[in-house]
Amino acid sequence: MMRAYNETYLYNAANKLGSMMDYAVNDCGFDGDQFLHMFISSGLAQQFERGNPRVIAGMSGFDLAVWTIRSTTGWASVAEPAYIDYRTGEFWGGWALAHYQWYSSRSFSAILRFMPFSRLLDMYQPLHEADITKLYFVADEIYALTQPQTNLRQYRELAGLSQSELSAEANVSLRSIQMYEQRNKDINKAQVIAVLKLARTLGCEVEDLVESGQHHL
Repeated sequence: MMRAYNETYLYNAANKLGSMMDYAVNDCGFDGDQFLHMFISSGLAQQFERGNPRVIAGMSGFDLAVWTIRSTTGWASVAEPAYIDYRTGEFWGGWALAHYQWYSSRSFSAILRFMPFSRLLDMYQPLHEADITKLYFVADEIYALTQPQTNLRQYRELAGLSQSELSAEANVSLRSIQMYEQRNKDINKAQVIAVLKLARTLGCEVEDLVESGQHHL
């Protein structure tokens, strides 16, 4: 998957989003979900998603928060940030959100529709000391539960094939099949030869596998 910016920038980007959320919630009193919607409305979220260096490298978490507040509320003054010597749950939530946005390449807006910040905070206790890949897995599971099955998965299950079996029979990589079914990779933009191989193996037409909403079983 092509990501918007190099992983070398992710550490700083995640820390900045964590600091932004910590400051917005704990110093300014905003609800986390409300503030993230302000962040999206301000246009900064979209710049963050695209890996704009001015945003992910040139602005601090405090700068991100102040820009968001001023551009969406018109407030001229904001609270002074308090110094604490530990990282709050809100910091972790922002940090984790930045990681998952980078990993999934989904927009912040799309992520918040299935995993609001309040739900992310509920994961703090079991996940804040775990490897970040655990969050990726849990978030992808939540996403999958909110979505109807892809056409590919429906036809694969109808054919009685596992993902591994389909991969072997169609000569399409297992990772690609997994990503198509999780919608982490758009099957509509796949190479025609790959979709043709899948369709032939599953005994259906290419058009049956695309995600147009017109060919569901």
